[in-house]
Amino acid sequence: MKKKYVLVGVGGRAEFFYGAVVRDFEDTSELVAFCDINQTRMDYANRLLEEKYKHKQIASYRSNAFDQMIREQKPDTVIVTSIDRTHHSFIIRALELGCDVITEKPMTVDADKCQEIIDTVNRTGKEVRVSFNYRYAPHNTKIRELIKNDVIGEVFSVNFEWALNTQHGADYFRRWHRDKRNSGGLLVHKSTHHFDLVNFWLGTTPEVVYATGGLRFYGRENAEKRGVTHFYQRAHGSEVAKDDPFAVHLEENEHLKAMYLDAEQEDGYQRDQSVFGDGISIEDTLGVLVTYKNKAILTYSLNAYLPWEGYMVSFNGSKGRIEVKICEQSYINSGGDKADEGSVEEKSIRVLPMFDEPYDVELDEGLGGHGGGDPLLLQDIFGTPIDDTFHRAATHVDGAMSILTGIAGNISLKTGQPVHVDELITWK
Repeated sequence: MKKKYVLVGVGGRAEFFYGAVVRDFEDTSELVAFCDINQTRMDYANRLLEEKYKHKQIASYRSNAFDQMIREQKPDTVIVTSIDRTHHSFIIRALELGCDVITEKPMTVDADKCQEIIDTVNRTGKEVRVSFNYRYAPHNTKIRELIKNDVIGEVFSVNFEWALNTQHGADYFRRWHRDKRNSGGLLVHKSTHHFDLVNFWLGTTPEVVYATGGLRFYGRENAEKRGVTHFYQRAHGSEVAKDDPFAVHLEENEHLKAMYLDAEQEDGYQRDQSVFGDGISIEDTLGVLVTYKNKAILTYSLNAYLPWEGYMVSFNGSKGRIEVKICEQSYINSGGDKADEGSVEEKSIRVLPMFDEPYDVELDEGLGGHGGGDPLLLQDIFGTPIDDTFHRAATHVDGAMSILTGIAGNISLKTGQPVHVDELITWK
C-alpha cells in the first residue's frame, strides 16, 4: 500500500522532496497536499507538479489550516521543510495527530524546542526522521567505514574546517537565515550537518562544547570599516546592487522570481536582501572546540566568505591519520539544478599509517546532489529502505545530538564559557 505524504513549507528545499515523490517513487508514495503561509508559492509548486513533473495538482492549505489538512487528507507522514524556527510546531502537531514526520535539518533551533519534540515522540510513540543527506555521500560513508574498521585505531582528535564561498555562503545573509531567531545561526542551520557527520564517523556524542566567533565580514558595520560608502536594502530595483557581486537579482532567474518575487506581496518576505545591510544577527566566522563522550576532541571552524566551497578534515588516531579534502560546486539555493547543490568537484581521502607508506583510498563516484548523498537518502526514505550496516538513517535522537552541539555553541558564544550538553535536555 502506498504511503500518503503532505508537505509543509514549499520554499527552496521543498522540491527536493516533492519532486522525488512524484517522479521516482509513485509505486510506494503518494503526495496529497501542500501547506504554507503563502498561497502564491503553493500555486507555483502546483504548477511545477503539472508542467515539470506531469503530475496532477494537489490540495493546498494555509499554515493555520494544518489540522484541517491532516483531518481531510489522512497522511501517513508529514514532510517539514518550513522555516527552521517553525519546525518544532509542525513536527509536534503532526505527531499528536498520529503522523510520522520527515524533517529537513536542523530539527529545530534551540534546546527548549528540542525538548518539546523529544517529549512528544516519547508520548506519542510516532517517529521523526531527519534528512541528513551528507551521511549517504559515498566519501562520507567511506570515512565511517575506515574508522569502524580500525584503520587508524582509536581516534583521539579531529580537525574539521568547512568553507562556504561568496556565492553559497553569502546566501545565508540574504535570506531569513540572517535572523538568528529564525535559523539558530550557522552553528545550528549549517553546522548541524557537520556535527552530525562527526557523531556518525566516530560513533559517539558531544559532551562539552566551547565556541567563539562573530560577524566579521558581512553586515553594514564591517563594510563601512572597509571603506564602502554605497548601500542598499535589497537588490530588486536598486541601482547600487547592479554593481555588487554579492547581489542576487530575482527577476533574472525564472524560478526564483516565481517562488519569491511574485509571492512577496502576501507575506513581505524579501529573498534578495543586501548581505551588507543592517539587522544581521548571525555569525560568519566561527570556531568550536568539542569534547566527546569517548574523549575524542574536535576543533572545528566555519567561515562563510571564502574563495572556495567544501571541507578539509583530518583524524588523528593510535595507528595513524586520515586526511580528507572535498571541494564542492558552488550554488545559490533554488537558483539552479537540484543535482548541482553540494555536488563534488574534487575529493580525496588519504591514509597515513603510523609506520607504513601513505596511500590514497579509492572512492566510488557519487551521482546527484550533496556528493551523491541525495539520491541514496531519497531511496532510503521513499523507496525500498537500504540494508545499511552503517545505520545512516537519522532519528530524532541523531537530530537532537547534532543540533545540541550548535545550540551549546550558541550559549557559549554568549557566556564565554564551556557548555555541558547533557544539561540542555533530558531524554525521559
